[in-house]
Amino acid sequence: MSGVQSDSAQGKGVEDPRDYDACREAALRLLDAAARPSGALRDRLIAKGYDEDIVADVIDRLTQLSLLDDEAYAQSALRYCLNRLMGQRGAMADLTRKGVGRQLAMRVCEQAREQGAFEDAAWELGRQSARKTVGLDQQTRKRRFWSAGGRKGHNPATLGEVAHALFDQSSND
Repeated sequence: MSGVQSDSAQGKGVEDPRDYDACREAALRLLDAAARPSGALRDRLIAKGYDEDIVADVIDRLTQLSLLDDEAYAQSALRYCLNRLMGQRGAMADLTRKGVGRQLAMRVCEQAREQGAFEDAAWELGRQSARKTVGLDQQTRKRRFWSAGGRKGHNPATLGEVAHALFDQSSND
């Protein structure tokens, strides 16, 4: 083979887009740097210039070897979202942005919702907001809480319940 790169690999640093071993090594280097779902890994390898069929084969093999586990990644990413006190809508957006498949993201978020994790996060966000806004007028406190809850993707009904309980009672001022 001549030293000329194929059109799909030019400028992307890949000598042979169909080189399975090179693609596997690139995948392992990416996974060594950070855990990733298969969709994000696929996108990165294709962006490097590897052939889609070779990438699919590498991902299948890494999954068989349990080096790539979308379910475990989604659960871990969801825990991270909950630690940041995100709501279901925010967690869904974050998971899909990170390359988790939409169906898997929906499933793990629904499980968390059923367990009350997003409601717990909203209440903790409310408590934090209440502590940070002590001494401010009631409208300002509520506005800041609603703003934070909205940015984090919480359910408006839950935010309303939390706001009423934490900011509408004079004993909390």
